Amino acid sequence: MESSFKKNKALVFGATGLTGRFVTELLSNDSRFNEVVAFVRNKTNFNDRVNQVEFNADNLSAVHSKIKGDYLFCCLGTTIKQAGSKENFRKVDLYLVEEIAKAARENMVGTFSVVSSVGASATSGNFYLRTKGQMEESVKQLEFDNLLIMRPSMLLGIRPQTRFLEDAGKVLIKLMSPLMIGKLKKYKPVHAADLARFMIETALTVNGTHIYESDTILNG
Repeated sequence: MESSFKKNKALVFGATGLTGRFVTELLSNDSRFNEVVAFVRNKTNFNDRVNQVEFNADNLSAVHSKIKGDYLFCCLGTTIKQAGSKENFRKVDLYLVEEIAKAARENMVGTFSVVSSVGASATSGNFYLRTKGQMEESVKQLEFDNLLIMRPSMLLGIRPQTRFLEDAGKVLIKLMSPLMIGKLKKYKPVHAADLARFMIETALTVNGTHIYESDTILNG
């Protein structure tokens, strides 16, 4: 059975972020994948099984020909504070994701798995959620054989950089998690490692276009 996976090649964008690092490390230790390519701004300390490709977000076309494989995991994400402005935020969470998805589709990548957000909607009155929703609608238009959209709630885990208000929110939401039942289940926090594992397993086993909320990810 394992031999059927020997030619699987995985691509990861956002490999140095919270979820992306877990995805990359799990892929590099998974015998079902014979090649893992991490697209990074600067090379970092992944193990030898990870082929790191440096790229400039403002010139994705320079690595267009390298965005070829069987599975692409897009874990890009920033904050308005980190980006410096709403427009810079959109450059990463919308326009860059769109460019990556278009390149992947042109290069015949079969499965595109992307991290969005709980509450994402192209018509939302919230700028962050509207941007995520617009990203979802954009990648849907590309008609991948398999499109897997992850909508986690608060992501748990240790980030390379400190986000004080986010960390405080994590403490609060973890305390409230047992009370989140019924329609509130999709707002339960998810550990980034659990999200990473879910992304990989669904990519290998699910066909078509699917959206996964936090409660499904937690139960996966």
